[in-house]
Amino acid sequence: MITETVTRRDLLRGNLWRVAEATQPTVSLASPTKRDLLLCVFLRGGADGLNIVVPHGDADYYTARSTIAIPQPGKSNGALDADGYFGFHPALASFERLYKAKLLAAVHACGSPDPTHSHFDAMDYMERGAPGDKRTATGWLGRHLQLTGGANDSPLRAVGMGGQVQMAMRGAKATAMSSIAAFHLREPQTRQQVIAAALRELYGSDNMLNGMATQTFSVLEQINQKMKPDYAPAHGAKYPESPFGRALQQIAQLARGDLGMEVACADIGGWDTHAYQGNQTGRQAQLLTDLGQSLEAFVTDLEDQVDRLTIVIMSEFGRRVHENASGGTDHGHGNCMFVVGGNVKGGKVYGNWPGLHPEQRYGPGDLQVTTDFRNVLSEVVNKRLGNDQNAQLFPNYSPHSLNLLNA
Repeated sequence: MITETVTRRDLLRGNLWRVAEATQPTVSLASPTKRDLLLCVFLRGGADGLNIVVPHGDADYYTARSTIAIPQPGKSNGALDADGYFGFHPALASFERLYKAKLLAAVHACGSPDPTHSHFDAMDYMERGAPGDKRTATGWLGRHLQLTGGANDSPLRAVGMGGQVQMAMRGAKATAMSSIAAFHLREPQTRQQVIAAALRELYGSDNMLNGMATQTFSVLEQINQKMKPDYAPAHGAKYPESPFGRALQQIAQLARGDLGMEVACADIGGWDTHAYQGNQTGRQAQLLTDLGQSLEAFVTDLEDQVDRLTIVIMSEFGRRVHENASGGTDHGHGNCMFVVGGNVKGGKVYGNWPGLHPEQRYGPGDLQVTTDFRNVLSEVVNKRLGNDQNAQLFPNYSPHSLNLLNA
């Protein structure tokens, strides 16, 4: 079976198109009539989880980070206490609010068992859902979408914000878009039908491109019919004027348009903080402010749909426990993940904390991974997306539930 992934620009400019080969059969599962909308957010670059969910109760954290450590709660610009041992970076007041509202759960000392410190390999393995295995050609979300095709044939069932579809969705039909506004024929209304007909004739004669053309024109038709250019976020939500904030606003607009979207992916880069990372202020703090405010705006915008909304936030690996000589952190191992939504058993930091004493660290001085990231993803897919086919979702792995979600 061949499935296609294509962007509007790829098709209409006739370059850089891609055909992804799927290796899993399509099976229609008996699943809930209304699955959750799943938003997957990837923090690309290896985010420093130790300064995001701060282990302020671990004295070794402060010993290892004399410059960039986040002060304890109650001190000037200190961590926002979560449970007496962990707290949030002070730039994540929005996460603290979601946490207190029981809409957000954190999982610490979480990540991939593969030891690589390569960004490319670590992201690749996580998005495939198969650490250390490059033979698996599809992504974990792509396999989920194949297995749960059912009656939803919407070309907007899976959307990746950005120039190309994320690896996690490889193997299923997915649409990449930089923005809804860009996904229109840029011609006067009186000429759009003529232009569209000409393009259909042009690409319809090429068997290889025909499927991609059909998908792209289907997206164009749905967006033209249902998407208003002057979308106003609901419930007073205010998105940051940042690429990530705008991406989440676009996803919220698609969700409100009732276009059959089940999965969306959005990335925020810049987390490779080898130098000048900062503590309560600085480079990482700026990224966290954008992340937190954008996510809170997204949840607020879709407040009336929050019981059918699940958000997963992850990064390819964490950072070294010790800060380096440049006021930053080097590539590490264990990290934190977040799950947000109306059926999250929030207000809790999950996971088995291994400690930060030198004898408790992994390899050259990293936080150990005590929770495999696939345990988090499998619980989301099993409980909220109606798919329990773990053997196909996560090959050669038997995940176990953390009990952080309601079924």
